[in-house]
Amino acid sequence: MSLVITILVLLLVVAISGAVTRVLPVKLPTPLVQIGLGALLARPFGMHVEFDPDLFLMLFIPPLLFADGWRIPKRELFLLRGPILALAVGLVFFTIVGIGYFVHWMIPTVPLAVGFALAAVLSPTDAVAVSSITGGSKMPSRLMHILSGEALFNDASGLVALQFAVVAELTGRFSLKSATLDFLLMAGGGIAAGWLVGQAFGIVRRRLVRWSGEMDPPSQVVLLLLLPFAAYLLAEHFDVSGILAAVTAGMTLNYTDIRKGTYSATRMQTGAVWAMVEFTFNGLIFILLGLQLPGIIAGAKVDLAQAGGGHLWYLAAYVVAITLALVILRFIWVWVSLRFALMRALRRGEQRPKAGTRLIWTTSLAGVRGAITMAGVLSIPIMKGDGPFPVRDLMIFLASGVILCTLIFGAVGLPLLVKGLRLPGEDPRVREERKARALVAEAALKAIGEEQKRVDDGGDENAIALASHVAARVVSDYQQRLEAAGDEGDVPEKARAEAGTERVMRLAALRAERQELYALRRRHEINDETLRTLLREVDLAEAALSGLHAG
Repeated sequence: MSLVITILVLLLVVAISGAVTRVLPVKLPTPLVQIGLGALLARPFGMHVEFDPDLFLMLFIPPLLFADGWRIPKRELFLLRGPILALAVGLVFFTIVGIGYFVHWMIPTVPLAVGFALAAVLSPTDAVAVSSITGGSKMPSRLMHILSGEALFNDASGLVALQFAVVAELTGRFSLKSATLDFLLMAGGGIAAGWLVGQAFGIVRRRLVRWSGEMDPPSQVVLLLLLPFAAYLLAEHFDVSGILAAVTAGMTLNYTDIRKGTYSATRMQTGAVWAMVEFTFNGLIFILLGLQLPGIIAGAKVDLAQAGGGHLWYLAAYVVAITLALVILRFIWVWVSLRFALMRALRRGEQRPKAGTRLIWTTSLAGVRGAITMAGVLSIPIMKGDGPFPVRDLMIFLASGVILCTLIFGAVGLPLLVKGLRLPGEDPRVREERKARALVAEAALKAIGEEQKRVDDGGDENAIALASHVAARVVSDYQQRLEAAGDEGDVPEKARAEAGTERVMRLAALRAERQELYALRRRHEINDETLRTLLREVDLAEAALSGLHAG
């Protein structure tokens, strides 16, 4: 019973963390608020949670990485593959080597393999945390795509490297040649396992739909929730990377849905459920971090004493030093990568504008650490043979401190750097959206014409008159959308202004409908089932209007 109550309390704190973030007089990143709430649960209320590291890794990592792979835009991932891979693979190993040796030099009693393990767990970045701390200034979409792609792949590369570092510490053996081969086999096997699970799910779902019509959406959503765990467990069964399997399964499912088409009711429910899962799991990780803080600090003091002693402020100094080293290494890597890209472009005779120092600093501070780092460090085994894993508590403290520091540095610096930042070759999202709206409106007008022609061919005068009347009304709506989708000129501007005004009025009308439905239910003139049915129609209409581009 105590376990159930603990879970319910944690979920309650996750739920209220979003509201707490909004009511605070100072805007703070949600992860910082969640860590603080977890610390409050630990100290005044004395809550403590024990968990198995392997279970923690399997429970939290697969769904988060699956969701990242499912959501990330694939076109931008392909177009920006060069800078993404440079950050997600090259920077990860550059960070592991640099931070590993730096930690071993700064704290000599930390074994080199443990230093590499800490560096590996600090390699993954968190693009979701970045978007939550940039304030009112919006990150340029091209840079955000690069950071999202980096966060997706460096999660995998960093956590796989962590596994190798932990094995090296546990066994005392490490061979670069053997590790490289094992890494390629694990990566390839994990990708294959994730692809196989994603394809198998797509095939099974299409067969079920063919046999019995569209599956019950809740059933499909439950299967989707199980999919990342299936990919992870299949890969782990064959001793390949379950982390990469979860990422690949998400990307594969997204691709099969786009290629084969998916089902509207399922798509709507899936998006809402995964948004909830991501928020809940990310929140739980940070709240668990807050819960562990008192024990982590106490354990870190013991490890510090065993490392030769020192004042408590040494721990804070270590955290700040590691954070600064991460930012500097990231700055160096991005600067060198841009210089190589510029030289390659000049050699090919291409025009490539130079990126300023402001962009490099923005990219450096955007390397915020988050939930994956926390999940990774908490997954480090507690025991090594007959004794405890070396300086495990100190590692958890340093990783936790770096998460806090990068969040604070980012919260202070990124809003200032991002404000007014523009990238060359920026993503033309507004133009793409207008073009897509124009094309779908044209397709809709064509379909209306074909349907009206089919009715005309039937010869029923009443049906022809009714179809003509209704078609004129529907065509008018799509014609307005087509005009508003124009690029320039007086007609598109006027149409967009009309569309914006109409949108405001329709939203006001829908909200009035909702209030009237509640009033009818309070007067017992309709029952709950009727209320839910009509409210769903109003909610869907409002969601569609709220999603329209008003500009």
